[in-house]
Amino acid sequence: MPITTIVFDLDGVLIDSEDLWNEVRRDFTVAHGGSWTEQDQRAVMGDNSWQWAYHIRTVCGVELGERRIIEGVVARLLARYEEGVPVIAGAPETVVSLARAYRLGLASSAPPEVIRFVVRRVGLGSVFSGWLSSDDVAAGKPAPDAYLAACARLHADRARTAAVEDSQNGLLAARNAGLAVVAVPNRRYPPAPAALEAADLVLASIAELTPATVASLARQ
Repeated sequence: MPITTIVFDLDGVLIDSEDLWNEVRRDFTVAHGGSWTEQDQRAVMGDNSWQWAYHIRTVCGVELGERRIIEGVVARLLARYEEGVPVIAGAPETVVSLARAYRLGLASSAPPEVIRFVVRRVGLGSVFSGWLSSDDVAAGKPAPDAYLAACARLHADRARTAAVEDSQNGLLAARNAGLAVVAVPNRRYPPAPAALEAADLVLASIAELTPATVASLARQ
């Protein structure tokens, strides 16, 4: 069965934002009396907003409610994006090219307001048939919830859908949802080898994702 739908992750796949998320979470946490290390960033990658805010409150020691933590971190992130969105080279061109042959969607751990801002600023708002934030489901990645909900929103057959991911939790989420999995490993926060084994295809860059490579994912 050929692939008919491609669902992209956002952070680390289309925009080079993982370090930026790390910085704004660290700065917010420290400003409110907590502590934050790179290990905390690794721990929350894939979490939805409520999950990483809970981590900041209970593990990092910020004595604020989750909603205030989310609002504070997201405000800092959007202020940085106002200065410029760190688009990964070749990502917009790849997405536009694939949109000619496939239905496209997004399943991101970013909050809805961040997704809306980025796709509009990058000029991809009309390319995606639908998108979903992990904030809209019970659990973030590696739980399959976001990909299951994205496929339902896109009316996509999971057996004919591919996910494009960069992180360990994202790869596992896509595999747990029963999708074909394309890995473009995050160089700053690389997936563990066992997580990469969940991928059907591993690429060095998003620019290598072409109709020909997608066609190679066809299932029996």
